[in-house]
Amino acid sequence: MFLLISYDICDTKRLPKVAKLLEGYGNRVQYSVFECILTERQYRELQRRLLRLIRPEEDSVRFYRLCESCRADIEIFGQGKVSENDYYFIA
Repeated sequence: MFLLISYDICDTKRLPKVAKLLEGYGNRVQYSVFECILTERQYRELQRRLLRLIRPEEDSVRFYRLCESCRADIEIFGQGKVSENDYYFIA
C-alpha cells in the first residue's frame, strides 16, 4: 500500500527518534512528511513502533492511504518525485 505519513512531534527529544524510525520505512519528501510503500504487516509494525515513541496527548501522526489511481494523479511543483521503490530496509 502507498502511504503518506505526516507528523508533528512536540518534544525535541522524541522528534529525531520518530524521523529516524520513518526513514527506515520510506522516503522523506518534506521535513515532516514521508511517502512509504508498505505491506499490511509492515504498516502495523510501524504503527506499533510509533505508539511506543510518541505521546498521543501531545503529538500527532497522520496516515493517508492512497490508491494506485490517486498515486498516479500526484502533482509536484518544484523539486522531488513520487516514491516508486517497493522495497525498503526496515531498521
